Amino acid sequence: MGKKGDLSNFERGMVVGARRAGLSISQSAQLLGFSLTTISRVYKEWCEKGKTSSMRQSCGRKCLVDARGQRRMGRLIQADRRATLIEITTRYNRGMQQSICEATTRITLRRMGYNSRRPHRVPLISTTNRKKRLQFARAHQNWTVKDWKNVAWSDESRSLLRHSDGRVRIWCKQNENMDPSCLVTTVQAGGGGVMVWGMLTIIFFRTNGHFPLHGTSSTRL
Repeated sequence: MGKKGDLSNFERGMVVGARRAGLSISQSAQLLGFSLTTISRVYKEWCEKGKTSSMRQSCGRKCLVDARGQRRMGRLIQADRRATLIEITTRYNRGMQQSICEATTRITLRRMGYNSRRPHRVPLISTTNRKKRLQFARAHQNWTVKDWKNVAWSDESRSLLRHSDGRVRIWCKQNENMDPSCLVTTVQAGGGGVMVWGMLTIIFFRTNGHFPLHGTSSTRL
């Protein structure tokens, strides 16, 4: 319940109601589970000042970043997901009468639901290929399992000999992992490497020891 003297408006109303119903301080304390001092103080404040609400919410240090400041900080995150904590703090303080420190920025971002995470890596796809992939998906969305059994799937895997393992961190909420501004694109030509190509299908078709494929394929070693 927290501090015994830190009662909600409803709890204060229960104390006043119990005392007005004729219960003694001891009976009210036993019924509601509060101390005798709390029961006496709350009822006295109501009798003398008509006070039925707690002033606890007005205590403590005032938050440096209010709702308007949180919206401003949210716009800074949306504009640059890869900004560091120092950069966000510096940009936020521009034009502000009261500056904040990096610790305040970190606390505010966490309160807003933002956390520093590593972005998901996805292949770099051009606008033309995006349209083609969407057209393919729409054209085959009604295919059955029998239809897909006649398709052979191929893929390749590349092991890079030289690869930069530099880490990039972004600010995003829990449900923004796949947001375009939270992704880091990759390209195939990331340096020298070894390429392995393979193919599979649901049903293994054999015609004289070969797969009945349409088209051509080439392999370089």
